[in-house]
Amino acid sequence: MARDRDERGEGVERPREGARERRPKRLSAPRVMRSATDQLEGLLGRAPESVSAVRPIGDGWEAEVEVLEIERIPETTSVMAGYRVTLDAEGELMSYERVRRYTRGQTDRRA
Repeated sequence: MARDRDERGEGVERPREGARERRPKRLSAPRVMRSATDQLEGLLGRAPESVSAVRPIGDGWEAEVEVLEIERIPETTSVMAGYRVTLDAEGELMSYERVRRYTRGQTDRRA
C-alpha cells in the first residue's frame, strides 16, 4: 500500500495503482462433489449414490447427483432420482431440483 497525507498532514494508506483485489481460489471439482452430496443429503435425508456431472458455471458450480428414492427388491426395480444442484463459488448449495426419476435397471436411450 502507498501512503498519502490527509488534510491534517497525517499518513493515510491508499491502494497502489494497478493493484488488484485477490479473488478467492476456485474450488476443485472433487471438493464441489463432496459439498454437493453432503448438503443434498442434509436436505433430503437420503445419501446420494453418485455424482454424474460437475461443471463450473459463472461464479459457481452445477452438479448432477443420483439419489436412491425408493428401495425395492430386486434392486433393479428401485426408484432413483437425478437432481440438478447449483452451488456458489464457495461450495454452498444455492438451489436443487429433481429433474428425473427412473428405475435403477433403466438405461438412457440414445437416438
